[in-house]
Amino acid sequence: MANSNFVDYVKICCRSGKGGAGSKHFHRDRLTSKGGPDGGDGGRGGHIILRGTNNEWTLLHLKYRKHVIAKPGFPGSSSRSFGKEGEDEYLDVPLGTIAKDAETGEVICEISEIGQEVILVKGGRGGLGNAHFKSATNQNPQYAQPGEDGGEYWMILELKVLADVGLVGFPNAGKSTLLSVVSAAKPEIADYPFTTLVPNLGIVAYRETKSFVMADIPGIIEGAHKGKGIGHRFLRHIERNALLLFMVPIDAKNIKEEYEILLNELSEFNSELLNKDRLLAITKSDMLDDELIEETKKDLPEGIETIFISSVAGMGITELKDMLWAKIN
Repeated sequence: MANSNFVDYVKICCRSGKGGAGSKHFHRDRLTSKGGPDGGDGGRGGHIILRGTNNEWTLLHLKYRKHVIAKPGFPGSSSRSFGKEGEDEYLDVPLGTIAKDAETGEVICEISEIGQEVILVKGGRGGLGNAHFKSATNQNPQYAQPGEDGGEYWMILELKVLADVGLVGFPNAGKSTLLSVVSAAKPEIADYPFTTLVPNLGIVAYRETKSFVMADIPGIIEGAHKGKGIGHRFLRHIERNALLLFMVPIDAKNIKEEYEILLNELSEFNSELLNKDRLLAITKSDMLDDELIEETKKDLPEGIETIFISSVAGMGITELKDMLWAKIN
């Protein structure tokens, strides 16, 4: 990959701590030679906890951490003293991270807030001390519970980029150029397919102190929902965008057909994406004069608001920001 610092998928083994053993101690002091049971409970094992943070923006810090192991709990002791709990292991992840069971594919949780904590794997319970087992018929229980084993599971963590506006289009539709013009982001731009290999985020300043986040999603091709091209790898990032800005260049063979292919790819991947608000931007429109633009309008897709823009010439950029802001709010 061109930018190996962007990691949005990791598979790790999570093992929580074993619970501490209960104590089978009997009370003894200088005045008591044969006291009753006073063994304390063992402490629980450490949890594996997923925690949302704004200090990370990818899963790079977890890429080479294949095993995450929490500490075991401490055993109980005399005088009904509880054992100390095992230290929890925290996995700090960016917002938009989803945790799945690697074996079943079941989604366990999604981290959407800073400071949000979710226990991925619970630590084992501590064993009960022998004080719990004293009864009228058993005054001196000679046993206590061992600590419960911790859990061990393979987990998949996937990151979905969170943005207000997601740019959707075939390679070379002008997505990266637009992002570089309206924000301070500096995505790689070149005249060949799949220049963008990782999602790029940019903060778009809008009228005084307002702003919104725009994401340049790597180019889709026909058949992407089946894994062709970059395929599923980045289609999932579109799910986290509030508004979709479809981009089709003015020199496309058939603007309406290209838009419908893009729409179909999203629908095949996740039909719920069709419920999102969307706009259509016809890019590179500085190539045509006003008369040809009016002629082109006759063949545009129906049911979607459309604007003609040119990122290089600055054509329609202010109007586009106004439309995006209105849709977002």
